[in-house]
Amino acid sequence: MLHAELCKVLTDPKRLMLLQALRHGDQCVGDLANSVGMSFPNASQHLSVLRHAGLVSTRREGTTVYYHLAEERILDACDIVQAIVVDRMRPRPRKESQRR
Repeated sequence: MLHAELCKVLTDPKRLMLLQALRHGDQCVGDLANSVGMSFPNASQHLSVLRHAGLVSTRREGTTVYYHLAEERILDACDIVQAIVVDRMRPRPRKESQRR
């Protein structure tokens, strides 16, 4: 059940972009929104989903909330999926039996 819930969280491309942006370190919502090209409210909403799933955490400095990866291994999982996608996009050589 938890596996399916985690995978469901990762089905949104915007959430994947936010995770990739956090690869480079802690960022506030405004910086994250700018770096991935979405509105502040939209970024905030997606970060809330990621936080609820335990993938990101926050820390507060004054009035600014900074997000960081709570589970850095998620980037390894994203990298593996990306490699599979790239491999599948490459043309595959045809087998000898298919050439006839």
